[in-house]
Amino acid sequence: MEHSPGKKPEWLKIKLTAGASYASTRQLLNRQSLNTVCRSALCPNLHECWSRGTATFLLLGNVCTRTCRFCAVGKAAKPPAPDPQEPENIALAIQSMQLKHAVLTSVTRDDLQDGGAEHWVETIRAIRSRNPQATIECLIPDFQGSESALDRVMAESPDILNHNIETVPSLYHNVRPQANYQASLQLLKRAKQQHGLSTKSGIMVGMGETLEEITTSLNDLTRHGCDMVTIGQYLQPSPEHIPVERYVTPEEFEHLKVIAEAAGFRHVQSAPFVRSSYHAEAFTGDTETLS
Repeated sequence: MEHSPGKKPEWLKIKLTAGASYASTRQLLNRQSLNTVCRSALCPNLHECWSRGTATFLLLGNVCTRTCRFCAVGKAAKPPAPDPQEPENIALAIQSMQLKHAVLTSVTRDDLQDGGAEHWVETIRAIRSRNPQATIECLIPDFQGSESALDRVMAESPDILNHNIETVPSLYHNVRPQANYQASLQLLKRAKQQHGLSTKSGIMVGMGETLEEITTSLNDLTRHGCDMVTIGQYLQPSPEHIPVERYVTPEEFEHLKVIAEAAGFRHVQSAPFVRSSYHAEAFTGDTETLS
């Protein structure tokens, strides 16, 4: 019998807004044929962010080579080749949107020799060429632990290097079967110790983890040099994905924020709809975003 945590609570019911920037943001992204994690991952904050004139750009297509059971992004063993025009198109879109803080992420491309690292580098450089004042946050995959691939991207010195652990170790076999918890921690440690980057990670709750496990993972992150963390409610994208075990209350999220701050993070966002790039500009210390 399929597990169900019951009716979705009131605090998880979204009131859709579509401000003046929503339509222009959508039109710009469509015109440039750009992918966003907002749309590909069915983010609950899409309307809010696009109405504020912000979006998280998804590099290397919109098809992932991994079969993580929490993620709505499409999956295939051999996705289409990366678009060579994508770096410049993203840079142009950021210029048109007048973004002060640009957030990049990508699907995982285990089919590519370098995991797509060079494409990441080209995109960062294209953005800086056209938008020298914009800060850049990179939410990167693990590149299968390739130190050369990681170093290629980290050497570009993004203002924030983000890599999500997503969940606690006991759930990895079910949630992230092709990922490794310790490898993700080592990635963050490498970014901090060898490249001196500001580091960020994220975790979802409501998938069956315990409070003790969350606390341990938060402490693991700070011990490995992670500066910032996001904590949000897991929401099942489709019946084929892992079911929600329970809905974590707003009060519990406030308690998790206290635990995270006690663990040593310098910036914490913890709430039901928090996602990796939600209000990402706040993590830079500059909360003003042009729309």
